[in-house]
Amino acid sequence: MLIQKLNACAEFVAGDGTLLRELLHPDKQPLALRYSLAHAIVPVGQTSHPHSLKTSEVYYILSGMGKMHIDNESQVVEPGDAVYIPPDARQFIHNCGSEPLIFICIVDPAWRKQDETVYGDRPTL
Repeated sequence: MLIQKLNACAEFVAGDGTLLRELLHPDKQPLALRYSLAHAIVPVGQTSHPHSLKTSEVYYILSGMGKMHIDNESQVVEPGDAVYIPPDARQFIHNCGSEPLIFICIVDPAWRKQDETVYGDRPTL
């Protein structure tokens, strides 16, 4: 049985600028998974860097409020929302609330650095 404790996972700044803790990844644990699972935080007033993945991704919003941008569309997201991000879509999220924006990221197949393109500085919103 594997139970991964969030506080036992090292926090780091991801390529898109979010604070990330990787919970499950088949390359880092002996798991029969296709996907990776991470916990992300965007501080108040901050925006992730525009980026894209060659794989699909899902964000599940746990707390806070944000504005999700995928290609030419944008929409406010809040706790309980699941956001599907298609492969190769240019994406970023802005914390437009008054508390940290916290969400779960599921990448399928599992995240790999070579599958991500970061497009530079965070947009000014």
